[in-house]
Amino acid sequence: MTFLPIFLNIHDKSCLVVGGGTTATRKVELLLQANAKVIVVAPDLTEQLSEWRHEERIIHRANHFVPTDIQSCHLVIAATNDKAVNEEISKLAKGQRILVNVVDHPELCSFIMPSIIDRSPVQIAVSTGGASPVLARLLRARLESMIPATYGKLAEFVASFRDKVKLRLSFDERRQFWEDVLQGPIAEMLLSGHTKAATQALENLIDKTVVEQKYGEVYLVGGGPGDPDLLTFRALRLMQQADVVLYDRLVSPEVLNLVRREAERIYVGKAPTNHPVPQGEINQLLIRLAKEGKRVLRLKGGDPFLFGRGGEEIETLMDEGIAFQIVPGITSAIGSSAYAGIPLTHRDYAQSCIFVTGHLKDDSINMNWDALAQAHQTVVIYMGLRGLPVICRELIQHGMPADKPAALVQKATTMDQRVLVGTLETLPNIVDAADINLSSIIIIGDVVKLHEKLAWFTPC
Repeated sequence: MTFLPIFLNIHDKSCLVVGGGTTATRKVELLLQANAKVIVVAPDLTEQLSEWRHEERIIHRANHFVPTDIQSCHLVIAATNDKAVNEEISKLAKGQRILVNVVDHPELCSFIMPSIIDRSPVQIAVSTGGASPVLARLLRARLESMIPATYGKLAEFVASFRDKVKLRLSFDERRQFWEDVLQGPIAEMLLSGHTKAATQALENLIDKTVVEQKYGEVYLVGGGPGDPDLLTFRALRLMQQADVVLYDRLVSPEVLNLVRREAERIYVGKAPTNHPVPQGEINQLLIRLAKEGKRVLRLKGGDPFLFGRGGEEIETLMDEGIAFQIVPGITSAIGSSAYAGIPLTHRDYAQSCIFVTGHLKDDSINMNWDALAQAHQTVVIYMGLRGLPVICRELIQHGMPADKPAALVQKATTMDQRVLVGTLETLPNIVDAADINLSSIIIIGDVVKLHEKLAWFTPC
């Protein structure tokens, strides 16, 4: 994160704008909307700036910038077309620890001006960190069409009841109460213009609210193979309302960043031969947190029911009477094959596909080799990296050709994706020579031949 997103209170604060052109006018307008005391330094002004000067909404100094102009200012905006002047302003402001923005020069800025969606008191700021102001404006336009103008009215409506609700409910109870209100019929009444009905309905709801000790809920969510764009809408919604998240090693940082920022994060990741939090403890932790009334997100890489131990966790929750929801995710095999350009089935190469895990509960490698070595079949192996030499050797000994195409896909669907292609005979050595971690899927079958032709995803 290059810039920290913040909202400044500049009410009645002295703010300096250097420049009198169109760009300066836009910046002055924003400062005036925030009730700042605006000083404009420029020999000439646009018609709009001249009008604001005449109305005494701004103070105008009809001269070129001099260092003393910056004194006693809360923030400064340089909006001139003179590079040397802009650089001087930036240096002076930073030297005096004054916030400074130089238009279209983020390298000279201590803060930048975002594109703004204004539904006061609701405000949304969109920024690209100065990389592309045009993209920020396009994103703002898209958001503008999605967010009704009445959301500001909704925020004011909630604010008018906050103190009354605060007297009745605890912090966690209040958050859940308001989430239910804002996603339910009361909010719809207000947004549709039925203010009186919405007010009465909320009054009734507050009067009927009784604080009861009740269990929370567990959300078992598949986080997919890594690309956050592959999450389902339902997964994202539950991720945004969880109180605490238990996540594993295969959940990508980009996906984890979409969890509600205030949620407590607990890492329960496991790797072969290294289980810092055993499965039994994870099950008991889910139960304890839910019985404390929390909404618990169990976030897993891929899909929770495909080698994800989701079934074991759900069994425990059902035995304890804990409510839960299940959200499937795109499993790692599907993501790996799609992004590597390796279809798992193809009429010319494979008419069936089988998923297997590369090690059993006791860490042994004891598969049905005869079933795996069938022709016209794709074999996808989870957690097979450590046992890859044994797997390839056994498949060859049970009749699969040594030159059968095979691939390993590491960190699929992410910018770190790597695809290593070889055969049953050569892949173990290829993998051994590469720096591969455990986040990988092995695909064996003639469909691997299509990788070079169909690969479409190129990590940056």
